[in-house]
Amino acid sequence: MKAYRFMQQAAHMAAIYEANRNICKYVHSTSRGHEAIQIATGMQLQPWDYASPYYRDDSMLLAMGFTPYELMLQLLAKRDDPASAGRSYYSHPSSLDPDKPVIPHQSSATGMQVIPATGMAQGIRYLEKTGSPLLKTGPKGELPVVLCSLGDGSVTEGEVSEAWQSAVLWELPVIYLVQDNEWGISASSEETRVMDAYEYAAGFKGMERMRVDGSNFEECYHAIGAAISYVRQERKPMLVHACVPLLGHHTSGVRKEWYRTDDDLALHAEKDPLPLLRQRLLEIGVEEKDLLAIESDTPKYISLEFDRATEAFEPTADTVADHVFAPAAVTFEKGERLPANGNKVMMVDAALHAVEEILQQYPEAVFFGQDVGRRLGGVFREAATLAEKFGDNRVYNTAIQEAYIVGSTAGLSAVGVKPIVEIQFADYLYPGFNQLVTEISKSCYLSNGKFPVQTLVRVPIGAYGGGGPYHSGSVESTLLTIKGIKVVYPSNAADMKGLMKAAFLDPNPVVMLEHKGLYWSKVPGTQGAITIEPDTDYVIPLGKGRVVQQAHPRDVKKGDTICIITYGMGVYWAQAAATQFPGQVEIIDLRTLFPLDEELVYSTVQKHGKCLILTEEQLNNSFAQALAGRVQRVCFKSLDAPVFTLGALDLPAIPINTILENAMLPNPEKVAAAIKELLSY
Repeated sequence: MKAYRFMQQAAHMAAIYEANRNICKYVHSTSRGHEAIQIATGMQLQPWDYASPYYRDDSMLLAMGFTPYELMLQLLAKRDDPASAGRSYYSHPSSLDPDKPVIPHQSSATGMQVIPATGMAQGIRYLEKTGSPLLKTGPKGELPVVLCSLGDGSVTEGEVSEAWQSAVLWELPVIYLVQDNEWGISASSEETRVMDAYEYAAGFKGMERMRVDGSNFEECYHAIGAAISYVRQERKPMLVHACVPLLGHHTSGVRKEWYRTDDDLALHAEKDPLPLLRQRLLEIGVEEKDLLAIESDTPKYISLEFDRATEAFEPTADTVADHVFAPAAVTFEKGERLPANGNKVMMVDAALHAVEEILQQYPEAVFFGQDVGRRLGGVFREAATLAEKFGDNRVYNTAIQEAYIVGSTAGLSAVGVKPIVEIQFADYLYPGFNQLVTEISKSCYLSNGKFPVQTLVRVPIGAYGGGGPYHSGSVESTLLTIKGIKVVYPSNAADMKGLMKAAFLDPNPVVMLEHKGLYWSKVPGTQGAITIEPDTDYVIPLGKGRVVQQAHPRDVKKGDTICIITYGMGVYWAQAAATQFPGQVEIIDLRTLFPLDEELVYSTVQKHGKCLILTEEQLNNSFAQALAGRVQRVCFKSLDAPVFTLGALDLPAIPINTILENAMLPNPEKVAAAIKELLSY
């Protein structure tokens, strides 16, 4: 009877939305046709479980305990929408309600939620193996499972394959519920796939699977119960493939009559779960008067709740910028940067020691990526000995799957694990951009602050010594177009360690760019990157630049100085060039590209009136050019010359030949020429 009530509610909600299209103006999908499998699932998940529903799962949410009113608040983007405070679509939940499964934010991008959901299962397995107090369990010690819901059309996404491979490889406790209605918007299954999800999953050795008639509630309830029981006990992944009809529109903006035939609609209508459940209840002895009571009460209840939601408060404009980030954990520099008895270290060792100290101090911290495990310890030896010291369950290799490496951190963070991950080269970060943009960067904002993603993504970057077109690129401008992440770029060992610690402690996603040419200071002129190693407690707040070299006060007073704003390898090009202009050049190392130390940048430019912004990136449409525009606007009255920019030539890639590489990149000679021209103003 409870299931029938939920099903009636879902049907009447869909009907009232359709009847009030002028009020329900924001795009939405409903679960009509999918109700049986969704309600069977929602009723059996427990508060110690985790779930990743998708955009058609409003029946599942009702069965989990969300009220129609709560869902309607999101439908109408109202202030008190408990998931996103009016920021996200209908049936895009995020919840930390203790009476329901944990539901982190997930996007609308089809299939993209599968990697973060699998990351949750990865985190749960780690907490289990380490006996962590962070592991949520039931009252009798029942272990949690993860439920990941998706449509069959999304299974063709490559990221689903990455997730399933990891789930099987690591034996993760996750159920993939695939709701197959044979449509992907207007594309039918016949024209877009050669197999369904059940058949596809057969290729993932170790993935248990079952088919179920998604219109038959009784069959769905037993199947989902068996799946949950199996995964809860065996701690292995399982796929449930439910064949369901699609009775509603794809979305309110893409209507079924535009692309589906009458015959197709009629065929799907024959499988409507609502009359099928009604008939089954009568067969097992439920009184028709009891069903009629539900059928009479539900539309009245839904209508009243809809009216109440319609009258609810809209969000106010002054909240639009709330919850982009969670508050930073490190807000001031502390610890000893240059201990009296400290030893000098290279940047790569400073990073290694920082991660080692993090793993020692935080048992919930893990480090994984390509080739960082026991045998190699990283292609730059940046993880050497860590697996030996902390075990293969904390420091380990992944497959070549950058999307999974990046996106799984959203799920790990949601269960309390603190991941450090590595992308082997900056050029290979792009497959992970989908997860970085779609899931990670938006999670805090679209969950109204409930789910910031605590992750540190390490990315070796930069050109030197003939690394070639796919191992030498710079990606900071592309990263900086993503709102909701922080980007750090140290230029010496002390900053590497202090920023690494602060980035790890930050409750938000941080990408740390680490220049390969500075790791060992093999590039001539970069010995300054080797510094005394800071102590264990040393941290640098993100968003604080550093004055690397000051101009002489005498020259400043004469108005005969410039400042160079730079980062990474640019610091050393600037220092080498500045030797030709003693006392006339002040150099700022930004250290963090976002958040940016605007106060230091603007005050320095205003002090000198002449500014060069120096980058290793190709210059056109770069971060450096964007910063130049901001400096020009803020400091216009103080400028004695145009803001100069200098970067690499605007070529598609870094050539492998070192003569061509050097011709493309900035160097001290090019910087000196720019300084000379600026000083001539």
